[in-house]
Amino acid sequence: MNNTSLAFMERLGLSVPIVQAPMAGCQASALAIAVGDAGALGSLPGALLGIEALRDEVRAVRARAGRPVNVNFFCHAPTAVDEAQEQAWRAALRPYYDELGVDPANIVAGPGRLPFGDDGAALVEELRPEVVSFHFGLPAPELLDRVRRTGAQIWSTATTVDEALWLEARGVDAVIAQGFEAGGHRGMFLTDDVTTQLGTMALVPQVVAAVRLPVIAAGGIAEAAGIAAALRLGAVAAQVGTAFLLCPEATTTPMHRDALASKAARHTALTNLFTGRPARGIVNRLMRELGPLSELPPAFPGAVNALVPLRAAAEKVGRGDFSPLWSGQNAHGARSIPAAEMVSALATMIESR
Repeated sequence: MNNTSLAFMERLGLSVPIVQAPMAGCQASALAIAVGDAGALGSLPGALLGIEALRDEVRAVRARAGRPVNVNFFCHAPTAVDEAQEQAWRAALRPYYDELGVDPANIVAGPGRLPFGDDGAALVEELRPEVVSFHFGLPAPELLDRVRRTGAQIWSTATTVDEALWLEARGVDAVIAQGFEAGGHRGMFLTDDVTTQLGTMALVPQVVAAVRLPVIAAGGIAEAAGIAAALRLGAVAAQVGTAFLLCPEATTTPMHRDALASKAARHTALTNLFTGRPARGIVNRLMRELGPLSELPPAFPGAVNALVPLRAAAEKVGRGDFSPLWSGQNAHGARSIPAAEMVSALATMIESR
């Protein structure tokens, strides 16, 4: 490990250069606790949790001998509902509603994904996590200042060199360089052009050369060899997500687990069908038939609501046709072992390289 990596780990009290990726919908505090107990940095995703639920999860991590924690938030700008787009989206889904006996009149409107706001800032001020990370750029300056005054490190995701430079100019403490291989939502925010997106091992050295900040490598890193490669390219740590999805502490659904453990996991793609923003998941029926990228879904996160009843009806009969089966391009490293054992195995292999 390089000296910058060692300094980064020392500041956070880590013994392993691994950050567990925050994975909304696939984890809660149990995974963050297990990862933290093994010497890596556990993370909590705030995008799908209300403030009270997120408070409980942070407190659960805190109860374990004051383990450091990364609390992650989406910071997208909410968009007004476009009724014409919504109706077009439902019309495209109509054959599936008919097939599964779903009445679209019963679709419940909702926020889909919650952006960072006053409530989130108040929670950070109350609980003072060691790290607060953001996806899709940064929140408004006044909100960011409130986070900064708590003493938390502020991280955010960059998918291009331009995004990394933008984040550096706004005073973040570290950049998460998210390669094209990463599972879940792309953190892209200065552009919606997916042709600008680079692979992890191409992106990391360019970001390291461009900014004077610690760079955390993310995307397709699920084995010790990938972590070691990222460190050699100048990263201070690797953010690992997909590798933890089969661990018992993850809340990954049985259907999602089966897909990750099957040959289907070899075929992933970026899709905007499930939320309205590009995100990488295992290719399923909806992606094959309507996408994977399409102009049909409403803007993020508006695509979610119309799919909720379809997903529920299909999952009830054992089908993942309409479920977001998030996965990076390298699910090979995912194993059904305790998360602490996963971290320890990765750490041992990193040290031997």
